[in-house]
Amino acid sequence: NPSQGSAFAPSRPASAPADTSTIHYEKFWLYRHCSSVQQRDRQAQKAGQLFSGLLAMNVVFLGSAFISSVIFNHVAITLADVWILLSILKVLCLSWIIYYLLGTSRQPHAVLYRDSHAGPIWIRGSVLLFGSFSILLNVFHIGYSAVLIQCKSRVEIVFPSIEILFICTQAFFLWRHSKDCIQVQHNFTRCGLMLTIATNLLLWLLAVTNDTIHMEIESQLPPGNETTSCTCPNTTICKVFQKGYILLYPFNTEYCLVCCSVLYVMWKNVGRRINHHHVPHIKPKFKLQGVVFGPLLGATAVISGICVFMMYQIQATSSAANRQVFVMYYSYYIVLLPLMSVGAVIGTIIHALEKRELDTLKNPTRSLDVILLMGAALGQIGMSYFSIVALVATDPRDLLNSLILSYSVLLIFQNITQNVFIIDGLHRQPSVHAVASELPEEQNHEACDQRRVSMLELGQEIRKVSLSYIHSYSHLSWKRRALREISFFLVLCNIILWIMPTFGAHPVFENGLEKSFYGYSTWFAIVNFGLPLGVFYRMHSVGGLLEVYITA
Repeated sequence: NPSQGSAFAPSRPASAPADTSTIHYEKFWLYRHCSSVQQRDRQAQKAGQLFSGLLAMNVVFLGSAFISSVIFNHVAITLADVWILLSILKVLCLSWIIYYLLGTSRQPHAVLYRDSHAGPIWIRGSVLLFGSFSILLNVFHIGYSAVLIQCKSRVEIVFPSIEILFICTQAFFLWRHSKDCIQVQHNFTRCGLMLTIATNLLLWLLAVTNDTIHMEIESQLPPGNETTSCTCPNTTICKVFQKGYILLYPFNTEYCLVCCSVLYVMWKNVGRRINHHHVPHIKPKFKLQGVVFGPLLGATAVISGICVFMMYQIQATSSAANRQVFVMYYSYYIVLLPLMSVGAVIGTIIHALEKRELDTLKNPTRSLDVILLMGAALGQIGMSYFSIVALVATDPRDLLNSLILSYSVLLIFQNITQNVFIIDGLHRQPSVHAVASELPEEQNHEACDQRRVSMLELGQEIRKVSLSYIHSYSHLSWKRRALREISFFLVLCNIILWIMPTFGAHPVFENGLEKSFYGYSTWFAIVNFGLPLGVFYRMHSVGGLLEVYITA
């Protein structure tokens, strides 16, 4: 068995970073005799990553086989069998997380380094947000199953209960330890992280493919099916559980994807030693400075989107949604998406004109951001291509069909141009002026805090702040101004494009065109695969665009 832990000089304080020459990487059984310590450490690290990755791969394949068996042969393998398997995996993950919290992380010199780029506040906040909604979703699931206990299995109550415990423990673990670069028990920690990643992936896959409750609630089952008798009684509490489950369903898939991204960064950071000489002492912070037109255009897009969303929700939840509401919804996208694409193209051209150095330092968080942007965009791009094929094969000259066709093409182009703009911006070093401008402004704020502003002086203070803002705006170069305007505009646009599908606007499933072409079950699987990725893409794009805005 590998020897766990690290050897350190005894006189070194725990708070000071250790000398890398005194840290010895744990020995793996594939440990070879190499000429240098660095080479041995790198080989042991690769071996540990290999075997933990193989563990996750086997767990994912086993779970995928179970879930696929339910789809193709639900008699031999039932949904309860899948829940039992996932419950076992969650108990194992909970055991490892508790061991990490109480044992591994509390060992001497366990966390000498913390990755400042890992687990930014918006990612950890999204873990708490989506985790809270996922807990509420499982509460509704328990309530729905309890009301129909006469025709539901008791596993449908036990499984959500274990899920609630798993979500709470994992969210606390990620909030507290997402930045850790653990220096002890490397192999055991990697296997625990990979097991947790595999469990979250299987939970996401089950949520994507499991349409049984949706079919029950939406009365899509054929007559004479044995589960049609398991219908919700005409009571208020059962209707609340039904509506709540449908509304909160996408949040669970989002939670699984976000947790996988944070856990992957932790896995990459196991045993990592950060050179503190390359970490800047002053980091650019988010300040609403140097932007005027971006917030105005973005606010217009957000307000218009909220109006369209509310009108769509009112019409779509009625007995029969008319074509006009779909025309209005897709028209809004057709206007907004080209503006976003043009902004991204202009921003990419400005990046090419700038003479800023590229940031070539090793950064697992940035590498993951690029992978997630490219991977998550595949959800919307894939759905768009499925829609294009269905619409061209039916009647592309119809008004609604032509709008959906235009929307699909524009969505593909917007995803590609925005990805190029964000990825190009993430690989550029922050502007020297952006970092240097931190100190004077902080001193100005301290001076303002020391003044007593009376009611008579309020107007003068507002005028001074306005003149200061105009002064700072006019002294920015046109390239920095343009980048900030474009980034802020795209941030607000992605926020409204995140809100609309997250809180219930799903015209890709409700318009009935693609559903009638591919069939209910096939299109349900396509939408449940692409829609959570699309929502995750918008949320992740906001974080990337904020990074581009800050570093401009």
